Amino acid sequence: MNISYKWLKDHIDIDTKPEELSLILTNVGLEVEVLDVVQSIPGGLAGLVIGEVKSCEQHPNADKLKVTTVDVGQADLLHIVCGAPNVAVGQKVIVATVGSTVHPTSGEPFKINKSKIRGEVSEGMLCGEDEVGLGNSHAGIVELPLDAQVGTLVKDFYHIEDDYRYEIGLTPNRADAASHLGVARDIAAFYRKEMKAYDLSLFKEGTGINTEVVVENHAGSPRYSGINISGVQVKESPDWLKERLNVIGIRPINNIVDVTNFILHDLGQPLHAFDQDKIAGNKIVVRQAKQDELFTTLDAVERKLSAEDLVIADAEKPMCIAGVFGGAHSGVSESTTNIFLESAYFNAVSVRKTAKRHQLKTDSSFRYERGTDPNITVNALKKAAILIQEVAGGHISSQITDLYPSEITPFAFHVSYPNVRRLIGQDIPDEEIKSIIVALGIGIEQESTDGLDVLVPAYRVDVTREVDVIEEVLRIYGYNNVELKPQIKSSLNTSEKPDKEVVLNQLADLLIANGFRETLSNSLTKLDYADDEATAVRLCNPLSSDLDTMRQNMLFSALTTVSYNQKRRNSDLKIFEFGKTYAIDGEGYKEKQHLSIAISGKLEVEQWNNSKQSVNFYNLKAVVDLILKRLKIEGLQLEDAPADHYAYGLSYLKGTKALVTFGAVSTAALTKADVEGQVFFADFDWDQLLKIIRKNVIKFKEVSKFPAVKRDLSLLIDEAVTFKQLETIAYKTERKLLKEVKVFDVYKGDKIPAGKKSYALSFMIEDDEKTLMDKQIDAIVQKLILNFEKEVSAEVRG
Repeated sequence: MNISYKWLKDHIDIDTKPEELSLILTNVGLEVEVLDVVQSIPGGLAGLVIGEVKSCEQHPNADKLKVTTVDVGQADLLHIVCGAPNVAVGQKVIVATVGSTVHPTSGEPFKINKSKIRGEVSEGMLCGEDEVGLGNSHAGIVELPLDAQVGTLVKDFYHIEDDYRYEIGLTPNRADAASHLGVARDIAAFYRKEMKAYDLSLFKEGTGINTEVVVENHAGSPRYSGINISGVQVKESPDWLKERLNVIGIRPINNIVDVTNFILHDLGQPLHAFDQDKIAGNKIVVRQAKQDELFTTLDAVERKLSAEDLVIADAEKPMCIAGVFGGAHSGVSESTTNIFLESAYFNAVSVRKTAKRHQLKTDSSFRYERGTDPNITVNALKKAAILIQEVAGGHISSQITDLYPSEITPFAFHVSYPNVRRLIGQDIPDEEIKSIIVALGIGIEQESTDGLDVLVPAYRVDVTREVDVIEEVLRIYGYNNVELKPQIKSSLNTSEKPDKEVVLNQLADLLIANGFRETLSNSLTKLDYADDEATAVRLCNPLSSDLDTMRQNMLFSALTTVSYNQKRRNSDLKIFEFGKTYAIDGEGYKEKQHLSIAISGKLEVEQWNNSKQSVNFYNLKAVVDLILKRLKIEGLQLEDAPADHYAYGLSYLKGTKALVTFGAVSTAALTKADVEGQVFFADFDWDQLLKIIRKNVIKFKEVSKFPAVKRDLSLLIDEAVTFKQLETIAYKTERKLLKEVKVFDVYKGDKIPAGKKSYALSFMIEDDEKTLMDKQIDAIVQKLILNFEKEVSAEVRG
């Protein structure tokens, strides 16, 4: 959305510099993505001054040239050669001095240099309209009024001022700010000052016959206003109007259409002008379209309408798709002399569905489908009628028609001062909270010591609850003004209830440190990716068939990311995501928080000195174990992963609940997501994870001052014996001094008996209180050997 700096001043008195205002708008939630300088005349007439021709003589070497001397307010007169037929002594003229750049109406800009023309020195140029962008005339130089002051800058004489265009990234909830009036409201709230009231005193209703209006569907059109204007002349708009539209990137069409576009971007109220003489029966009917009714829109495309579309029709045929697009045969043309001007409030859902159904996106539908102001239709109509009379002549020939059977009332609820302070986290005085709320245009029905009973205007469709008002207060108070309270946390679980955000951030840091990248996926997906269609949360008004369901699992979000990257030749991925899944739970909904991890492709970037090893199940298992170790979670049970999405894998359970499930993704899931090769995926139940770590408190102890000792054993054992069994035996044998057991080699082959395998184990032994002696160490190793022989029939290999 584009906003003009000069245009804003129609609504509020500000002397803030454009660059400073850009920061203010961003800070109050209207993010300025681009700030451009816009010149109504290319070059802004820079370097041009008013001069007076003091002498004019025939050029000695050219019949069509004159040699002039010109006073531009400097000590010396300028000698300028001129070829214009109308140059004469005493004229006040536009002079482009040496060093200035002129921007012609057509062609490239060029710089004025001191030169010789046919042997005569020329120190500038006397300019015509087309040579400096003031018009298209090439008849001769511009002759200014005789009272024009010599030496005055031409841009000051013509009152040329640069404008500034703000390109605002408007969020979908801020429909109220989709106009200069709406943006000015936020500026007024920031400065706590009154806005200008627009003058409607020139509006006078007519006494002629109104175009009859019948609204058959009040749900689709809760308010419909209109008026007749007769005797207009359709022509090019005046310069000021064209300039306003050009600044914000709107192409001027004619004076009537330009006024409707002006009001749209000025007040946020879409208007539509019909040629009154083309309205059959002089009757407007707001009705549902007939199924497959044909209608040709302004873009000359014949469309089949749906019975769900709302149309503006006359006594015979549709003339306009309500709130979306006009018709090819009922709009204003050069021959139009009488118009019916429409200003309506249409149902947002109806407009959005129709716009999507016909793939039509217009400035009007953009505003209607987000929610316009139902209480501005008449004022917008009055302002437009005044402007049309100003730029197109004519007269208002009827009274205002205003069909508004059920008034849309403000949103009413209570706002508690303590709640404002609690949610914002700042001790804001009651009076400041109140002043911000009033400055936002929110009415106060009653005030108490606890807070305010507020009346939120209907145009603030996003402010319907107390928390919404608190968000508005925070916007204007300023996010940057909220003091950050220091939080010192030495670890994940230094208390019984660790901060979940701290846990999240520290695990994210852990994964990133191990080469992972965090992703953020859309929680909207397609029904085909759902685990159970019966419990899938479906959208009533989906953006597309691929975004019609709230996701039930994190797997396909990860696979979509993998597929996207594979198609761009980036197959080696290590990604993670924190996100939610959604499902219907009885008569309500259930949300679950997850941490998902996915790896695919090669384990490391291919280089000359490393192998091209692909990722495998154990690479993922190592990451899962690292997270659980970081969180100090132990004592989990194992079982096979469910086969719904996994070819193989494991689940770690705490009691009967799976804490994490991980493994190789099934071929069916990979095919469905259009993924090539293997993907290994882990899904943590984040909510369950937080419950478990609350019970764990990290205990700190001093690092031992005494050295650790490492001993190795090579054991011949049965193939069925696992490392877990050996580890358990070792820790049972020496509970105090044995700190770590690792397997560093496994061998099966023809050099050992069938049904056997060789395990090479390392043992880390350490005493925190003294240095270990060889005699103690040997005794521990001997006890380990005896227990291995006794419990698993192990044999020590030499």
